[in-house]
Formats: sequence, C-alpha cells, structure tokens
Amino acid sequence: MNQPVQHPHGTTGVEADPAVAATASEPERLARVVLSRLSEPGDAVIGRWLGQLPAVEVVRAIRDGTVPDHPGLDSTRLTGYQARLPGPDPETDLKRVRRVGGRFIIPGDTEWPSQLDDLGDGRPIGLWTTGTGSLRLLALRSVAMVGSRACTAYGAHVAGELSAQLAERGWVVVSGAAYGIDAAAHRGALAVGGMTVAVLACGVDVAYPKGNAELIRRIGVQGLLVSELPPGEHPTRFRFVLRNRVIAALTRGTVVVEAAVRSGALSTARRARDLNRHTMGVAGPVTSELSAGVHALIRSGGATLVTDAAEITELIGAIGDDLAPQRSGPVLPRDLLEPAVARVLEAVPATAEGAPVERLARQSGLPPDEVLQRLYELGSLGYVERHGAHWRMVRRR
Repeated sequence: MNQPVQHPHGTTGVEADPAVAATASEPERLARVVLSRLSEPGDAVIGRWLGQLPAVEVVRAIRDGTVPDHPGLDSTRLTGYQARLPGPDPETDLKRVRRVGGRFIIPGDTEWPSQLDDLGDGRPIGLWTTGTGSLRLLALRSVAMVGSRACTAYGAHVAGELSAQLAERGWVVVSGAAYGIDAAAHRGALAVGGMTVAVLACGVDVAYPKGNAELIRRIGVQGLLVSELPPGEHPTRFRFVLRNRVIAALTRGTVVVEAAVRSGALSTARRARDLNRHTMGVAGPVTSELSAGVHALIRSGGATLVTDAAEITELIGAIGDDLAPQRSGPVLPRDLLEPAVARVLEAVPATAEGAPVERLARQSGLPPDEVLQRLYELGSLGYVERHGAHWRMVRRR
C-alpha cells in the first residue's frame, strides 16, 4: 500500500506564509473540490461550463439534472458526473489535505499561476499542493526536465547535472516524480539545496511510484508537490498523459533528456511547443533507441539543442541577462600572426633542408623582399631558422 506523504510541520502553506493567502470565496472553493471528484483532469466540457457559470451553479445543475443546452454535454456524460456525486464531502477532502500540510488553490487565489490559463478549457479546476513556497512565484522562474523512465546511466547523469546547475542559478526544476529522468532531475536539484516541484498523476498524499516514496517525501519537505487529483486518488495511464500538459504550461520551457520515438515525454515537449514555450532537447548516442525521439524532435525543428544550463537559461531567461558564454577553442600563438606572416610560415617546409627564399615567394605569392622580411620576423618569434641560403621550421621537442 502506498504511504501518505507527511509534512514536517503539520501546517498548511497558506497558514505558514501570508503572502500566499487565498482570496477566492470558500463556496467556490468547495464547489471546485466537488468538480475535481466528478471529472477527470483536463475535462473541456467542465472547463467550458466554468467559463460561463460559477462552480457552485455548475455543481447544482449536475446534482439537479437541470442542465441547459451545453456544447459537448450529453445524457451519458451527465450520468457519469452524477454517478460520482455520492463521493466524499468536500470539507472532508480539504481536512484530509490539510493533515499532510497541503491546500487546494483555485483561479482567483493569489497563489494561482496565471500561465495555466493558456490551457483554455483544459485549465485545471484547481490544484492540490503540499510543501513550501508559493506555486505562482516558483513557477515564474521554472523549467521542466522530462525524459524516459527506463533511462540510461548517461541520461540520468545528464539530467542530474543540468538540474543541479539550474538550481544553482536560482531556477526551479519541475518534473513528474517518475522513475528515470524525472527522479534524476529532482535529485539533482535537491542535492545542491535547490527548489523542485513534482506534478503528480495521483493525490498529493499518495507516494507513487512506491520506489520513489522517499524522494517524494523529500520534495514535499524541500519543494512542492502538485496535483489536479483529490487526496487518495491513484494514477492511471491517461492521468499521466494529462499531467504532462500541466508541466508544460506551468514552466517557461521544457528540456527532454532521453526519449524513445514513442516516449510519453515527447507529449510534454509537444504541449510546450503548442503553448509557445521553449522546447529543448539533449543529444545522446546515435546508437541509442532512448535518444531517437529527442533527435527526431531536434531534427524536425521542434526543439533547440542544448548541452548545459547556460544554454537553457539563455533561451528561457531574461533577454540580455542570461546569455550563454561563446564557445571557442584555445587561441594558439600562431593564430595571432598577421595574414602575410602566416602565409610565409605556411610555405616554409618542415624538412631538414628547408627551402630558398625564391621558392617560398612562389609558394606564398608574395614578393621575395617581403618574404625575406617576414622570415626574419618569424625567426625572431622562434618559428623558423636560417640554414645557409635555405629557411626551415624550428624543430620543437
């Protein structure tokens, strides 16, 4: 059985931090708790309805069955909503999440991240969170790190290093707390004392996957756990896919470290691209199937190639403030030679006998007098030496 995630202080984030105090009305909050039980994440029908009516009226209409003509709402869907109505009392759900130091935030709260509104009718009804800090403020400077669950040692290393570098630069790393790249990303941020957010496909009081229970507990203490699903809910295949849209919308950009051609991580990247977020990919061995999806994404123009945190922050950071350093090889002394001097040096053979000035003039295309002048300059710099009437390269140990 999955173990509940315990908060170290037993208080809600709203109580601990006045800056994230809720501003939405309590009846609206309670109604949205009910709707989070009645529908699955990303339900566009409920989303369109909430765009027209307060949540209180939506719940009343579903309960009474007196639903007006509404796009996408038929008797089958209405029956499905009503079948879930005898669920837990909303006050019970709120008390349950408070017991693990959590809270339920909705649009209108000061902690609500407004970028989630980009999801349109698929915007979350509300978000269950537990941990420290304001989700809205953390999301302002955040980047998603996603990839394969069955990652390679290379992928885990890269995800951990990138996340640690980003955390040291003050960025919040967001992922899904799954095995593989997700776990490596969270651990990388935690290892350097950074902030990380896990968006779950289950309730925030459920540790899934079980093997990451300790990691999820640490994130709840040092970072933030977020979910659209009420307490006690368990993941399904579709909930994982729907969870990805929240990761994409919440952050300024998404980095895919390793992904096969059919990897679910690519759906997060596609969502990010559709939402006009920056999409980035890390190259891997061309012989690895786990890098094939990332390579295809980069090759199609759907993602920008990145290799370190500096290149990531250059894309998602402030214009002019987060520029990555220009990459260049070492500057050699001969790189600083004037063009004419360099041409003469290129003409001097490395053989023991060397060559006369006339031959060097033909090779370099310069007049003999200028060639002789440049040869003496090169001799002073230690590149060439005179041997009788010939000039040759200086042999270096």
